[in-house]
Amino acid sequence: MYQIDFNIPSHIYFCGIGGISMSGLAEILLERGFTVSGSDMKASPLTEHLSRAGARIYIGQKAENITPGIDCVVFTSAIHKDNPEYVETLRLGLPMLSRAELLGQLMRNYSCPIAISGTHGKTTTTSMISEILMAADADPTVSVGGMLNSIGGNIRIGKGGCFVAEACEYTNSFLSMYPKIALILNIEEDHLDFFKDLEDIRHSFRLFARKVPADGLLIINGDIARYEQLTEGLPCQVRTFGTADTNDYYPLEISSLGERGMAARIMTPEGEAVISLHIPGRHNIYNAMAALAAADHLAIDREISLNALKDFEGSRRRFEYKGSFHGVTVIDDYAHHPTEITSTLTAAADCPHNRLWCVFQPHTYSRTKALMDDFAHALAKADVVVLSDIYPARETDTLGVSSADLQKKIAALGTECYYLPDFESIEKFLAKKCIHQDMLITMGAGDIVKVGEALLQA
Repeated sequence: MYQIDFNIPSHIYFCGIGGISMSGLAEILLERGFTVSGSDMKASPLTEHLSRAGARIYIGQKAENITPGIDCVVFTSAIHKDNPEYVETLRLGLPMLSRAELLGQLMRNYSCPIAISGTHGKTTTTSMISEILMAADADPTVSVGGMLNSIGGNIRIGKGGCFVAEACEYTNSFLSMYPKIALILNIEEDHLDFFKDLEDIRHSFRLFARKVPADGLLIINGDIARYEQLTEGLPCQVRTFGTADTNDYYPLEISSLGERGMAARIMTPEGEAVISLHIPGRHNIYNAMAALAAADHLAIDREISLNALKDFEGSRRRFEYKGSFHGVTVIDDYAHHPTEITSTLTAAADCPHNRLWCVFQPHTYSRTKALMDDFAHALAKADVVVLSDIYPARETDTLGVSSADLQKKIAALGTECYYLPDFESIEKFLAKKCIHQDMLITMGAGDIVKVGEALLQA
């Protein structure tokens, strides 16, 4: 594998530079004096920001963008082998790295890299840990898979020894990381276009846990079935959080404050503590316990940690309040897995509303097909569901599945459900049907957020 010398700035090209993670890595390298260039299929606020910071951005991916003066080309897992830039990189014999390999190499430049993994909750927990470290004046470097208002984006470049980053299991990218502190928030079936089954996923998380050195810490959800199989024989310290009192961190009492957030009295190895959050959802109490466990290991003053959690306002696209139209509250959420959908709709149930509308954009054909029944039962928790076409992301094969299939299953469960393929039709339908005091949640990992934003601007 090609090794970047971070003490000798070179020219790094990013194929897919507009992605949330790629753009963050590009910005870190710019800050370190590297020459950065890259391409994406369309311009975005992220590419425009990088251009202003000194990167050369190409719109459109073409072979002529790859020149002999480039020292290394970085690709994401979404780039196919027939991509013209990938083909040209091979033809020229230029060194190449995956996004995860670059992130792993970058981590080694910090004394305390922190990697947050799990099927759900990575962005929120990464953001919580980052807020705590900033409140403690640890001056961390942060790479988060969402937009965090307190850092003005998805990246923060600090001077301290902590590097906080999300660790995604897709294509086993998190196995390229070198964390001193690793978190495993949960493990469920997902990314079944890559993994064979749940046991295959568990095997990868076991390998990730083994990346933690003897002087490091693994924080793991004790509610994960047979979690001991993942931690057995590890040389590092292990701390658990979860629902049962057998965990190191567990709740004694959890209370919903409605739209004002959540509160919980919890037990920790250092005694009782009270967590207050300004974001809704029981699941976020568990995210906060995991973040607190990391902070405790770093010997951060407990009062600083709890105040930082209390002040945390959430990440964009995580139960994000967008505004209201004609008395209809509009929320946007990134949930794209049945468990995430259930958590978001459960949190919404604690907030004042008349009818709860969920406008869902399924994400990838493979996930929709594999988890069809689970999606139906999760979405049926809303009063009314509106489905758009499936967002294909990296996929081209429809696998013979469509949102119409999901609509039939939801309707069969007794929930009012509509399938309207395009956003314009959805917007017109919602403008006519939603009434005063309804809550409307646009939901999915694609671009469904545009529907709510259009309604607010109408």
